[in-house]
Amino acid sequence: MHVAVLGAGSMGHGIAQVSAMAGHTVSLRDVEREFVDRGLDGIEGNLAGGVERGKVSEREMEATLSRIEGTTDLETAVSGADLVVEAVPEEMALKKEVFADCESLVTPETVLASNTSSLSVSEMASALEVPGRVVGLHFFNPPHIMELVEVVIAEQTVGRTEAFAVEYVDDLGKEAVVVRDSAGFASSRLGVVTGLEAIRMVEEGVAGPEDVDRALRLGYGHPMGPIELGDHVGLDVRLDIAEHLREELGERFRPPQLLRRKVRAGKLGKKTGEGFYRWEGGERVGVSGEEDASDGGER
Repeated sequence: MHVAVLGAGSMGHGIAQVSAMAGHTVSLRDVEREFVDRGLDGIEGNLAGGVERGKVSEREMEATLSRIEGTTDLETAVSGADLVVEAVPEEMALKKEVFADCESLVTPETVLASNTSSLSVSEMASALEVPGRVVGLHFFNPPHIMELVEVVIAEQTVGRTEAFAVEYVDDLGKEAVVVRDSAGFASSRLGVVTGLEAIRMVEEGVAGPEDVDRALRLGYGHPMGPIELGDHVGLDVRLDIAEHLREELGERFRPPQLLRRKVRAGKLGKKTGEGFYRWEGGERVGVSGEEDASDGGER
């Protein structure tokens, strides 16, 4: 199968990687060559790390990389694709535009999937002439490690599209959870509310980021604590999702002021080198400013 992934950021290149590891040919597209190359480098780095840990063989790494082509041209990326997965920023207008541009370049049978974590897949589908081909494929960060994929069924999604999406997820060796389109779906509502409460605990001085994360890992079996996960996802992304859920579902999703301050300061997490933690070379090296653990008010 030919899979086109639009957006070469952390989610996009991760989706490209797992698709190629499953034996599919992959086109990874972004608007600038710099972004494409960065995504390809990220894939190679993930695979090299897997080789070092004995999780991936040298042959598997070489075969995976050989199945992935990077491009900045949309038509080149989606031509002949059986599945197009958009992993562009969480902006409804942008996602609609990307889908509309794709629809004129693909066959009527091509499935169009969104990796959105909270936006309405039904609204995205409404902009298309063949809306039944649209489905949500909400991967979790990082896609090459996390086993869950949320398959989001829009109001317009037809049975063939749903079955195709579930089969694709199964083919990746991941677990599909099928949910109906609603604000935040299932996982984002649960994950965001946990993440926001964890930030409030840090803001109020209940515990520092490391202790909050350790409590969720050891006490509840989470593979990664909610504070560290926010740094991985991007604190700006987490803030945008929280604001969207607040608008749709109410004040329980109000973002803490500490999260707002981090975003205003450009401390967005792993991608900027600092969020609640400090990062170097993609690795966590320490906790950000100590004042964050005890400052409970707006500055």
